[in-house]
Parts: sequence; structure tokens; C-alpha cells
Amino acid sequence: MSSRINKYLIISLQIGFLFGFYLVGGYLQKTLALPVPGSVVGMLILLIGLYLKWIPIQWISQGASALLNHLPLLFVPVTVGIMQHLDFFSGKSLWLVPIVLVSTWIVMGATGLLGQFLANRKEWDR
Repeated sequence: MSSRINKYLIISLQIGFLFGFYLVGGYLQKTLALPVPGSVVGMLILLIGLYLKWIPIQWISQGASALLNHLPLLFVPVTVGIMQHLDFFSGKSLWLVPIVLVSTWIVMGATGLLGQFLANRKEWDR
């Protein structure tokens, strides 16, 4: 029982740590009047910290995995928000289909290429 509590405590702390980057990014965005959302600034700070090995991956791995496992639930508010603005999309549905398909293909292709690049790079580091 206590190992389960420890696991949830570690996941909670790691999610809190990730949320801290979001808060720092939001603060920097407002303070410096950056044209980029604060969440993106926070993600860039996290990325730099991970890349430079200032932040060990073990500090966020379980929390990030927990968030990724529940990612579909995080999109529910977006779907509800779209449903509130259906009048904006009325009459444009024919254009939305190719836009969604092309953008999905672009994201899938870019993700696949980046994944292959990073996998090949890891093999070179060995």
C-alpha cells in the first residue's frame, strides 16, 4: 500500500514540477511582453534544461507519462469550447475537411521524421 502512495506522491510532485515551468513561462511572457504564449515559453525552458542536462529526465518521467496517458481527457474542454461556437464553423465545413486532413498529415509526417532523427541520433551517441 505504501509503495502505491509513494508512486502517486512522486507523480504528483513531478506534475507540480512541470506546472512550475508553465507558471514561470507565463510570468516571463507577461513580464517581457513576448509574442509567444507563456506555456510555450515554459516548454522551451524545460526543453533547454533537459537538453543541457540541468534537469534529469527522472525528475519528470513518471509525471509526464501519467499526463500523456490521460491526454484525451485534457482535450474535452477544447471540444466543448468548439461546440459553443458552431455558428463560426457553419457554411465552412467543406473547407474544414481538407484543412484538418492536410494539417494532420503534416503533423504526423513531422513527428515521424523527428522521431527517426532522434532515434538515429541516439544510436550515434552510443
